[in-house]
Amino acid sequence: MSGQNVQRPLDALGKSVDSPVLIKLKGDREFRGILKSFDLHMNLVLNDAEELQDGEVTRRLGVVLIRG
Repeated sequence: MSGQNVQRPLDALGKSVDSPVLIKLKGDREFRGILKSFDLHMNLVLNDAEELQDGEVTRRLGVVLIRG
């Protein structure tokens, strides 16, 4: 494998800043929002965040910090 097409997780996050993202967590929790920032520990800040259950919005949260 040459490594030219391999995308590292932090690179993928960097390309997704200011874009809509869907974050899936343990325990079947899902959050959707605009990725505003992240750090090396994979902590994420989302704007206009919504919590989803079975693909449906259950709560509108605004700005959230998801710990990595």
